[in-house]
Amino acid sequence: MSRIGKAPIELPKGVEVSISDKNLVIVKGPKGTLEQPVDPAIKLAKEGTTVTLSRPSDAKPHRSKHGLYRALIANMVKGVSEGYVIEQELVGVGYRATAKGQQLQLALGFSHGITLVLPTEIKVSAAQEKGKNPIIRLESADKQLIGQVAAKLRALRKPEPYKGKGVRFVGELVRRKAGKAAGK
Repeated sequence: MSRIGKAPIELPKGVEVSISDKNLVIVKGPKGTLEQPVDPAIKLAKEGTTVTLSRPSDAKPHRSKHGLYRALIANMVKGVSEGYVIEQELVGVGYRATAKGQQLQLALGFSHGITLVLPTEIKVSAAQEKGKNPIIRLESADKQLIGQVAAKLRALRKPEPYKGKGVRFVGELVRRKAGKAAGK
């Protein structure tokens, strides 16, 4: 029995959920509008300020989709009401980031600068304080999209284990290795 799928989704004030006959869920809130198609086997019901999902049987595909769609819809509700924020820091000498509109310009130790054009659903800002690592702040209502963009940023220069240089999430621990000198 899926404990996640059985839990009802509470709708905060200002959030509206509409379910079309083709099982398309549309969530509207102060931070934006998100859509998610849902498998026809999973039934959705809206009762007052709660949304519940039910499945037709205990078959494995139905059980897995039950919890999946409940989690996706709950993430959409949280996204349009509160939003998601991901902060990443650039660790390394000469690593810089500047944000101009939807463009993020990065200097990550390569011979050339990197320019990323971000989707319009994501707000980006870059902060540079003296004596601290540059911080990139991503904000969006779409959890999946913001996670994908953050992973793409991190993949440009993953933190390496010897000096710890690279793009990492704020608070992420990088396991450090000893260099050659430690072997003697």
